[in-house]
Amino acid sequence: MHVVLNVKDLDVKYRSGYALKNVSFSVHAGDYVGVAGPNGAGKTTLIKAILGLVKHSKGTIELFGNCIHSFEEWFKVGYLPQSVTTFNPLFPATVAEVVRLGLLSREKFPKRFSSGDKQKVNDALDLLSIRNLEHKLVSNLSGGQQQRVFLARALVASPELLILDEPGTALDPQVRENFFRLLKELNVTKGVTVLLITHDLSDLGRNATKLLYLDREVVFFGNFDTYCHSPKMSHYFGEHAKHIICHQHQ
Repeated sequence: MHVVLNVKDLDVKYRSGYALKNVSFSVHAGDYVGVAGPNGAGKTTLIKAILGLVKHSKGTIELFGNCIHSFEEWFKVGYLPQSVTTFNPLFPATVAEVVRLGLLSREKFPKRFSSGDKQKVNDALDLLSIRNLEHKLVSNLSGGQQQRVFLARALVASPELLILDEPGTALDPQVRENFFRLLKELNVTKGVTVLLITHDLSDLGRNATKLLYLDREVVFFGNFDTYCHSPKMSHYFGEHAKHIICHQHQ
């Protein structure tokens, strides 16, 4: 499997100090990596650095073998940020219009939609089972429906890497369960590589293939078999709770 994301010796520094220090890890095609850690651990900062939204003071970040400063194929990356369920009710966009915006990263300047874009939007709506919402205003949808719309927008350009920042926030339990079931299906059946930030570790071992645990530095990175034998993870969670998280044992 080829390397989709490579982060090496990464430092991100703010005035108050280091948000991330000496962070290194690699994500391969087909991985489903859960990113966890305490509040203030630098999880969202890491995602923003990967997307080039914050500057790093040291280290390198490569996407598909290219430094992010020279990376141009952003259509290969789908991004679902935090709090997309808080949608501006004054923005009169339909579901289809919002999803279609996800195709702009594939278009050359000047940005114009092609004749085939309608089918791509329809395919994304069908994949998320929201075709019936196509002409509805996004601002009139429930939180769970909005989450699916923005995931469709992230997927419409057929990205190879999907980055999600706390996607389960503000979703009710049933909608949340369905959402994460869909992510797992995309990873397994479509081969989409997933990098998922979460504060809830309860289902991580059931869905993800690897865990990146941050506390400004990398505390642990690896698969769940390695996790089960990690003294550091025993120290963080306790021996019993550690195995509840991994879901590798009866």
